[in-house]
Amino acid sequence: MRLSLRTRLTLIFAGLFLASGLVLLGLTYVLVDARVPGKVAVFGHASTLDTLIQGNAAGGLAIDEQPFLKTIDGRTISAEEAPAFIEQQQARVRDDTMGMLLPAGVIALLVVGVAAAGIGWLVAGRVLAPLHAVTETARRIATSRDPQLGLRERIALDGPPDEVKELADTFDTMVERLDRSFEGQRRFVANASHELRTPLTLNRALVEVAMHRRTASADVKQLGETLLEINTRHERLINGLLLLARSDTPVLDRTEVDLADVVSHVCATAATEAREAGVELTRSPGEAVTHGDPVLIERLAQNLVENAIRHNLPAGGFARVTSRHGGDGRVVLEVVNSGPVIPPYDIPGLFEPFRRLGAERLVTAKGVGLGLSIVRSVARAHDGDVVATPRDGGGLIVTVTLPA
Repeated sequence: MRLSLRTRLTLIFAGLFLASGLVLLGLTYVLVDARVPGKVAVFGHASTLDTLIQGNAAGGLAIDEQPFLKTIDGRTISAEEAPAFIEQQQARVRDDTMGMLLPAGVIALLVVGVAAAGIGWLVAGRVLAPLHAVTETARRIATSRDPQLGLRERIALDGPPDEVKELADTFDTMVERLDRSFEGQRRFVANASHELRTPLTLNRALVEVAMHRRTASADVKQLGETLLEINTRHERLINGLLLLARSDTPVLDRTEVDLADVVSHVCATAATEAREAGVELTRSPGEAVTHGDPVLIERLAQNLVENAIRHNLPAGGFARVTSRHGGDGRVVLEVVNSGPVIPPYDIPGLFEPFRRLGAERLVTAKGVGLGLSIVRSVARAHDGDVVATPRDGGGLIVTVTLPA
């Protein structure tokens, strides 16, 4: 289990305090042990002491029935028993003193250590509070359903100009620059796509006028058809870029959408193209209700069906579209198609913009390399996901999951 920074700071503070307390307790024990005397002078009656000293100096002297010491409990200690009694009392006092010092010191150290840990916890929490504000703001930005709105949030930390304040201000500056960068990128894509539509429309009109003149030769008409096909591809590219830029933003305004209706409509629209391509298109529109943008979800399904038809080689293959409830509060849109064998390591690249598998970048190609990129962006904008797996025998199985 990973400990939080606040817990680690508290443990470090308490550990240092306990280590210092143990050193202090050891030094106190050594000093007290050195100061407690090894021998204690004990005095009785002055006359008795003098007599004892003189008698000892003369080779021993008995004291006639006069007590030398008398204990608190009333016990009489004779002169012969006095030295042993004094040594016994001295050892007992020393042992009691040293024995009481160590447990009492340890208990006091533990009590003060717990108090120090509590104070350290409070101090660490107060010191780390600005960092928690930075973390919460970063988490809200990262988990925001609308990145454009999330990047507009700032920490705006109040407080003294210390290291934490500097960190928060630096973070705000970084988010502000990211916001300007992403906003400029979105605005550029949208404006460029819109601006490119005008000359393409003009080109189409000029080519059609030239083709339909009475004096137009067969070569001019053939050239016009080629130019119109190229113009159509460019229009699809621009529309795809616009849709990709739009689908990168999470959908906030959602309505109820039944994937069964979407599957039926898209398959009916693509039936002619499938017939011309020699692909057997079948559908199993099971009820699967989700919430989202109907236009984007329809475009998601349309891209999957178009890919299943256009990349279904050789002719005579099939494409099967299914919608159903997937359990765990999810609905599933699945498109299975035959086609060439695709290595598993090539599949992640199919979802990148302008990536095609084994196809030359011909200007007359029907696709522009944005189909699956748009599918993934639309799925993620609806809090869903898309997964592609190779099909046994060739082709793909693409599964889109969305919230029910």
